[in-house]
Amino acid sequence: MNRVQLIDIPKIEDRRGNLSFVEKDCIPFEIKRVYYLYDVPSGAYRGGHAHKEQQAFLIALSGSFDVVLKDGKSSQTIMLNKPDKGLLIPNGIWRELQNFSSGAVCLVLASDVFDEEDYIRNFKTFKSTKRT
Repeated sequence: MNRVQLIDIPKIEDRRGNLSFVEKDCIPFEIKRVYYLYDVPSGAYRGGHAHKEQQAFLIALSGSFDVVLKDGKSSQTIMLNKPDKGLLIPNGIWRELQNFSSGAVCLVLASDVFDEEDYIRNFKTFKSTKRT
């Protein structure tokens, strides 16, 4: 879990509104895919998987949600609710996103394109791979 990081995103404050940006120095990988989650119904969750190789950087662009992280031995929950904070999730960490507030938008910057072979979608399988 020590590889998981909450990272400050640069913010330029202005009386007309704030501006934040992510550049190559903000996160430790080249961005290969960008996607976002929104209109998540109350009580629903997203995620429920780990990646063998891919890394992800999550940002709450609007609203809030909890990210439950598990490494096979311990777990922690991090609430994302500020668009100038991002959560770096390295490979080999199980993640579940839950408790989405109304209007929440989760932006995900990924280190690779979609590849189903990179996903571990069964938690028992994930735990057994962490033991070996």
